[in-house]
Amino acid sequence: MERKTIDKKARVLLVITGVVFLLLAFRLAQLQIFQTERFAVLASENRLRPMHIRAPRGEIFDRNGCKIVGNRPVYTISLANLGKPVSPEVVERLARVIGKDEAEIRQKLETHALPYEPVRVATNVPLELVTYIEEHQEDFPGVLVDITPVRHYPYGTVLAHVLGYVQEIKPEQLEKHKEEGYKLGDPYGQDGLEFVFENYLRGKDGARYLEVDSMGRPVRDLGLSAPVAGANLISTIDLNIQRVSEEALKRGINAARKEGFPAPGGAVVVQQVNTGEILAMASFPVYDPAVFTRDLTPQEVQTVFGAPDKPFLNRALRAYPPGSAFKMITAMAALEAGKITPKFAINDPGVFVLGRTWNDWLAGGHGRVDLLRAIQVSCNVYFWTIGNMAGINEIARVAEEFGLGKKTDLGLPGEAAGVVPTPDYKYKTVKAYLDSVFGPQFEAVEEEYRDLLAQAKDAEEKRKLEKQRDAKKARVQAEYDRYAWDLKWRSYDTLNTATGQGYNLYTSLQLVNYAAIIAGDGAEYQPYLVKKIIGPKGETVAEFGPQLTRRVKIKPENLKVIQEGMSLVTKPGGTAYGAFYDMSVPVAAKTGSAENPGQGTHAQFIAYAPADKPEVAVAVVVENSGHGGSVAAPVARDVLAAYFGLPLRMQDETQKTGAGD
Repeated sequence: MERKTIDKKARVLLVITGVVFLLLAFRLAQLQIFQTERFAVLASENRLRPMHIRAPRGEIFDRNGCKIVGNRPVYTISLANLGKPVSPEVVERLARVIGKDEAEIRQKLETHALPYEPVRVATNVPLELVTYIEEHQEDFPGVLVDITPVRHYPYGTVLAHVLGYVQEIKPEQLEKHKEEGYKLGDPYGQDGLEFVFENYLRGKDGARYLEVDSMGRPVRDLGLSAPVAGANLISTIDLNIQRVSEEALKRGINAARKEGFPAPGGAVVVQQVNTGEILAMASFPVYDPAVFTRDLTPQEVQTVFGAPDKPFLNRALRAYPPGSAFKMITAMAALEAGKITPKFAINDPGVFVLGRTWNDWLAGGHGRVDLLRAIQVSCNVYFWTIGNMAGINEIARVAEEFGLGKKTDLGLPGEAAGVVPTPDYKYKTVKAYLDSVFGPQFEAVEEEYRDLLAQAKDAEEKRKLEKQRDAKKARVQAEYDRYAWDLKWRSYDTLNTATGQGYNLYTSLQLVNYAAIIAGDGAEYQPYLVKKIIGPKGETVAEFGPQLTRRVKIKPENLKVIQEGMSLVTKPGGTAYGAFYDMSVPVAAKTGSAENPGQGTHAQFIAYAPADKPEVAVAVVVENSGHGGSVAAPVARDVLAAYFGLPLRMQDETQKTGAGD
């Protein structure tokens, strides 16, 4: 009996053993025969470690081939991420040596998404630190010192607002562009041309391949795949004119400050009349894009971006009231509507009466004034008169014809659209303001009585509460109605608009384009900043040229009158004669002093030259600084002198002679 039991168990064990061996044989065959190629690839990948090499970004040049942005090599420090935790002692020691927060380094290690990639913890490291780490390599296992290209700005802050800056890609940008091959730590254009042309400038990273042992330790270098540099941009900018624009703007601002004005900032834009090319775009105050070539502490980031003078704001793309620089629009509206002829004249006593008395900027008035002289001396009474005759609808139509109140589509981030005033715009603006002020008051009354009404004991108490509530709401409504009359367009709105005040808001980029359209007999060209994109092998990747977008619907004879009037502004008796009395090239212009309640006036100025055969247009704004003729016009004078190769005045004080609106 026992013998039979033993035999039975032996047979079961034999069967089990046979099944196990069959399974092992099947698995062995699967691994060695059917999946040989797959595991060979995995083994190879496990043995090879690609270390990425950053590609140099494309460089940016001015129209004459001068390099405005290049690259320079700097030392970087990284921690090797070989799939294993980095020693805490190494992190602590490294943080102490390079002067960084240990927690910040640990966070980078934890958030680094790709294994077997070095985690960069410091950029633009001084040579003495690099030397120390390499001399004490045994204390820093896994610490890699490398050389990588970063942005170099040979002209410092020049053109900073147009160029933009490069910084480590932000999490939200990485999430949006991860399918394009970006990874944590990659540089990314954050503003200006660096942002707009990121896809062209970024280049293609290379890689160094290392063979590692089973413990993940490097064994030998297996060579590299060379990085491919990004494409270069050939801009429309003229570096000389750009530098003069920035210097003249800064001098103008400093001069205004000496006169007691706040003058916190300003802008200059220079555009070719017959192509739309932007030759210069200056904004003050400026920032240094080179600060982003090194690692910034959170405190430094706050200091840089939170500066009270807002150096990152490109004021050339910010909308300001244009003041009297708008008056040619009013003149063309009256001409086009058939309300006046060029010979239409008035006697200016220095005041205009419509509902109330409006005082001209020149006490006592300008005497007898026709259209040409009204432009020359910037007579407010004349433009109030013809603006009231033309009406707001025609003024708005002509303003929109000249591209005002809409973005130019230059492409730079942050461009404001501006505002062409209309009755509808005023209604929506005032309504939104009244709702923001009185809406919470109505809601507060409702909230006060909501619970009281819900808890009322009987109908009588409820009626009393409702009566109290309605009485309070009526008082709020009465206060609302005191201001609601301003929802309608009034005659004074038309007068304000006619002289470039009120709701008018336009950027310097729009104003220079407006001046260029007048100079070009009504031809509007698309403004642009990049002429050509050149690949790393010298090939042309893309090319951009003049683009005539349209011709404004203004009669040629009316444009000629406006051109003639603007040419008188820089001649004796004109509001800009003091700035241009010694200019050998004839200049057509218009000054403007835009009211900014409580802060002085914005000095505005637009011009083109030569007046008889226009080539270039310029627009200048200096914030809260006084009159356009005395502050902004001298800035434009030196910019135009630089364009025509004439001597610069390099003045330190504002012009007094012939200065006006």
